[in-house]
Amino acid sequence: MKELSKESLEHPILASAVQELTAYFNGSMEAFRTPLALQGTDFQVQVWSILRDIPYGSTISYGKQSQILGNPKSIRAVGTTNGKNPIVIMVPCHRVIGSNQDLIGFGGGLARKKWLLEHEKKHRFGVRTLF
Repeated sequence: MKELSKESLEHPILASAVQELTAYFNGSMEAFRTPLALQGTDFQVQVWSILRDIPYGSTISYGKQSQILGNPKSIRAVGTTNGKNPIVIMVPCHRVIGSNQDLIGFGGGLARKKWLLEHEKKHRFGVRTLF
């Protein structure tokens, strides 16, 4: 992973993102406020925008995300689009799970998805897990 230059960190939006991500991993940030310029097709931007509305520590299914989108038959297209999410964590695609509650479809690997979900539940609800 490439390190950011000091000049890059001086940009207010990038500095805000770094501060918010640090707070997120410390367990003190539940909602990202850094403005993001999501770039993609209209469909992709709509799908990714829905992700930003999923509350911290919560999950929805791909089917539910498709319903919110207004196209309940677009489950596979939604899953594919989530997989192309360019700003993971701040656009929390890890909060979308299978309809049977299984952890599926995360580009960072299912172990990371599980960790992120457990991290959020631990800090939001005080839930401790064994794994």
